Amino acid sequence: MTSRAVIRPYRPEDRDAVYDICVRTGHEGGDARHLYPDALELLPDIFAGPYATLEPGLAFVVDDGGGRAVGYIVGAADTAVFAARFREEWLPKVEHRYPRPVDDPRTPTEEMIGLLHNPERMIVPELAGYPAHLHIDLLPEYQRAGHGRELMRTLLDALARGGVPAVHLGMVTANTAARAFYDRVGFHEIAVPDPGPLTYLGREPFQKVGAAV
Repeated sequence: MTSRAVIRPYRPEDRDAVYDICVRTGHEGGDARHLYPDALELLPDIFAGPYATLEPGLAFVVDDGGGRAVGYIVGAADTAVFAARFREEWLPKVEHRYPRPVDDPRTPTEEMIGLLHNPERMIVPELAGYPAHLHIDLLPEYQRAGHGRELMRTLLDALARGGVPAVHLGMVTANTAARAFYDRVGFHEIAVPDPGPLTYLGREPFQKVGAAV
């Protein structure tokens, strides 16, 4: 199934496939459609679409060999700059679909809408030494075949060519499979006070990416 799959740059026609992947892997690595039945594009409008739009040079997909994206990695070279562009350029494109809740969030959808309207949450002082950040997702049937490692290597190489000194990511702590992958490809934990449900990890782009995943 995966023998013909290749890594290539993201193309605009990959948009629907990337959005679908984001949703199908958006709940601790599993399907998130049941959590956001009234807003199926909400997760990718936060964690995929803005990256592909604002930093297309740092967006790559796993192509199944027939032109369909089955996995992707996206990144931002400078998190503070990206957060500002998210507010100024991306949020006006989508906020009409997701009005800001007036009360404390009561549903998963309202919690995510709160994140959408607060891109400054990405700026964490303890991560200043890791200015870039990334998101990576693969459909389950394309995992454990080395595609995650190749996606990571491709993005890290692009960051290194751009002179980016280090990159971070935030992962749901309960997602132990994801943590095992990040450990294998050279990430280490970064101490952040009161991180909530997340664990922050970082690494330097020029390091060799580790074992196949």
